[in-house]
Amino acid sequence: MGILEVTPVQACHAQLAQRFQAVRKMTDALSERLTPEDMMVQSCPEASPVKWHLAHTTWFFETFLLRPYLPGYQSYHPDFHWLFNSYYKSLGNHPEKQLRASFSRPSLEQVRAYRQHVEHGIGQLLATDASTEICDRIELGMHHEQQHQELIATDIKHAFWSNPLQPACEQSPLPAGAGTTETRHWLDYAGGLVEIGHRGDGFAFDNEFSRHQVFLGPFRLASHPVTCAEYRDFIQDKGYQRPELWLSDGWDTVQALDWRAPLYWHRNPSGRWDVFTLRGLIPLDGLLDTPVCHLSYYEADACARWAGCRLPSEFEWELAANAVPVSGNLLESGALHPLAPQRGDSDPCQAAQLFGDVWEWTRSPYVAYPGYRPAPGALGEYNGKFMCNQFVLRGGSAVTPASHIRASYRNFFAPGTRWQFSGIRLAADGGAA
Repeated sequence: MGILEVTPVQACHAQLAQRFQAVRKMTDALSERLTPEDMMVQSCPEASPVKWHLAHTTWFFETFLLRPYLPGYQSYHPDFHWLFNSYYKSLGNHPEKQLRASFSRPSLEQVRAYRQHVEHGIGQLLATDASTEICDRIELGMHHEQQHQELIATDIKHAFWSNPLQPACEQSPLPAGAGTTETRHWLDYAGGLVEIGHRGDGFAFDNEFSRHQVFLGPFRLASHPVTCAEYRDFIQDKGYQRPELWLSDGWDTVQALDWRAPLYWHRNPSGRWDVFTLRGLIPLDGLLDTPVCHLSYYEADACARWAGCRLPSEFEWELAANAVPVSGNLLESGALHPLAPQRGDSDPCQAAQLFGDVWEWTRSPYVAYPGYRPAPGALGEYNGKFMCNQFVLRGGSAVTPASHIRASYRNFFAPGTRWQFSGIRLAADGGAA
């Protein structure tokens, strides 16, 4: 009997199928620690119930792959096509986002059965002579699901914080690092004419293209993000009471919402700060060396002004990030919270903690790159339709999957957004800081 030869195409499909299953298992693992009741909560307008995340990521594969490409595919349920549509207007109507917590039906068991049904269909699709277009869409679907893995963590954190009991989601202790923190210093960059955007190797979203040249003046970048201790100094120096530090819209937001500290900071009866984490409340004194997180763009900008600095542009950030490997405190570390840098862990001549820990606000508005072209059809709504009134964040966070992030990745949120793991890295024009 001869040896069955595996063609390069079959090997590629098998590898893609393995990665698809790994991504789906990670989503299931993130939800396993939650009760069905936990998975129904939608505690703020930005968030969605975990049960909805499980269904919507499945809907994406069914809608953009199985329905158009798998011959004879039978939808799991005809109503799921519109029920779990998020915002794709060209695909028809969809429920209002704030109503997602009302979806007591379908049940969690039905949603899990739906996931299995679609996973089986993707397996069938990859067992065929799947085209490059199909493989590209599966790749997009996996990265879409990884975005929702991060959202599961951020959304359940807000849900547990909103619960009067403020329960812990994670029981293991936060990795310790007290007393070993690397001292922050400044790094100088010459700037000049640099290339920005995805290099073309591996996956990227359409908003990372086209690669193009920009001119940067000389600039300085802080070696590490702003810490909780430094942000506490900003608070103690009446940072939230000084309108000269704030953008006008930011000051109005601070006054209207009575912000006095980052989201999840709370003064306990003794007057000391506690911080809510996925492990429950932790005294701020034990987190002083960790990057401050859950800040809006307004707060990040005001803190930078208070420090006599500014936020970096997304192009300055990318130039620095291109010089370091993609590694750090990401989802797979299990920390689920920013960690203090460890002495000796990084090259003193390069910026540290660029990947993981906290998404870093930049001063760059989220706009299209030169030559940007959204994908045809409904997939063109993925990124391009949001290029208005938002700012770019870079680098990923402690709940970002490691295989999902890269130097050219562009996240974006409205300037008042705080429920994400978002923080600050200081920058300054070349010369003084």
